[in-house]
Amino acid sequence: MARELRNEQWTRILEFLKQHRGVYVGTELECRRFIEAVLWITRTGAPWRDLPERYGNWNSVYQRFARWNERGIWAEMLSYFADDPDMEWLILDSSIVRAHMSAAGASKKTAVRLHRL
Repeated sequence: MARELRNEQWTRILEFLKQHRGVYVGTELECRRFIEAVLWITRTGAPWRDLPERYGNWNSVYQRFARWNERGIWAEMLSYFADDPDMEWLILDSSIVRAHMSAAGASKKTAVRLHRL
């Protein structure tokens, strides 16, 4: 079961984004779809290429995600909502986000060899 944002949660996120100088919100519907896409990726641990089409082009979503990350928007959003019990399921940390073995320094060849064992 996909867990989508409730309208109240989206309204609060949108308020945060609109007051942030480094964020281009665009249309509210497209921005919500982008946030939902990022939440889907973090919940599932799937690679960006596996993002369902209903969230848009995976590469466009990833590029926007990366720009926001470089600008510190995700960190600021985490700080802003950290103490809010209504938003706690949105807060993700590294203990629940899976990474490929090569992300931890293993060579890709070693990672493939270990996976086959």
